[in-house]
Amino acid sequence: MEKLGEGKTKEVYLLDGQHVLLRFKDSITAGDGAKSDVLPGKGVLNAQTSAILFRLLERHGVETHYVGMEDERTMIVKRLKMVPVEVVLRNVATGSIVKRLPIGEGEVFQPPIVEFFLKDDTRHDPLLNYHHMRYLKLFSEEEARKVEDLAVKVNEVLKKVVEEAGFVLYDFKLEFGRLDNRLILGDELSLDSMRVRDRSGRILDKDLYRRGFPLEVVRDSYSEFLDKLRRVV
Repeated sequence: MEKLGEGKTKEVYLLDGQHVLLRFKDSITAGDGAKSDVLPGKGVLNAQTSAILFRLLERHGVETHYVGMEDERTMIVKRLKMVPVEVVLRNVATGSIVKRLPIGEGEVFQPPIVEFFLKDDTRHDPLLNYHHMRYLKLFSEEEARKVEDLAVKVNEVLKKVVEEAGFVLYDFKLEFGRLDNRLILGDELSLDSMRVRDRSGRILDKDLYRRGFPLEVVRDSYSEFLDKLRRVV
């Protein structure tokens, strides 16, 4: 099949005029790709986690690119024109926000905070506002507000299921693409793009890798999350 593109953790292949195959690799990266390793089985874990969560969101009325599975690590998805913006929703303060602003680690946001970042590793994904996105022809202000509303709706669904699995959803990243003038949720939903802790504060997500934990610990945490997710969805 024709390869349309490849990122740090996924490959995209043409399936037909309306669909592509999204193949999840076993690579794991951090620091805009500065740190990289191969974690056997990670692609399968992230593809399966993403499929479960996309199907869940579809049942709750959120339109996604998910169509089905080609194999255990490859999703069949709608072919979108992706917008190079990361939409981050934060329930609990951690990561970059506590470095950028006078906000303490673990502070709870009520309501959640939504932020926009340009997908650009060379510039380390700079923060965007409505004016930047309008000027760069990424999102109009109306589209940005719609995306914010969608992120809040996604949060309601994900937060509930993560809590049912016994964990706490700190934050997550979404990406959107265009299809027939509609904005549709794309990319993935996995522990590469979500921060999840247990109720004691134990990390299950990619922060383990960022903080230098052994690869086996990272894989076991991803597997634990998927196993518990399957029990409640």
